[in-house]
Order: sequence, then C-alpha cells, then structure tokens
Amino acid sequence: MPRAQIKDEKKYQKLRDKGESKEKAARIANASANQGGEKVGRKGGKNPSYDDWTKEDLMKRARELGIEGRSSMNKSQLVKALRDH
Repeated sequence: MPRAQIKDEKKYQKLRDKGESKEKAARIANASANQGGEKVGRKGGKNPSYDDWTKEDLMKRARELGIEGRSSMNKSQLVKALRDH
C-alpha cells in the first residue's frame, strides 16, 4: 500500500528488504525521487564508519536518535543499534 510520505515506494521496499532502517530507506527513496538516483548515489559517504567512532560519540548520536537502552550497551551494540535505526 503506497504511503503519502514515501515518494518512491519500489526503492523504499528494496532498501527495507536489504535491511535498511525505515528512516534511512525513506530518506534515500525520497531523495532519489526528487534528485535522481545517480546524483543521490554520489552524494553519500562523507562520514567515517561507526566502527571508527568513539563510544562517547556513539552514545551522543544514539541519544540524538532516541535509541532506548543505550546506556547499558557496549560499543559494538551501539554500532548495531545505530545501523539498524
């Protein structure tokens, strides 16, 4: 069923099937619909991998995103939670 806030439902579903979060899939699908897939593909990749972040930085980002249970997570759990968000 199409959702009004998702502009490219096919791309959204493909991304979700690949395991991307709802938020990330919607962001990519909408950007792709607005700007074209090739331009969006060249745009990403400016931030380092979460694996390279400090635990403190991961905690700060998890807090910004409202990830529950973050205070009891170790670094690898924080990375997984952020990637799955």
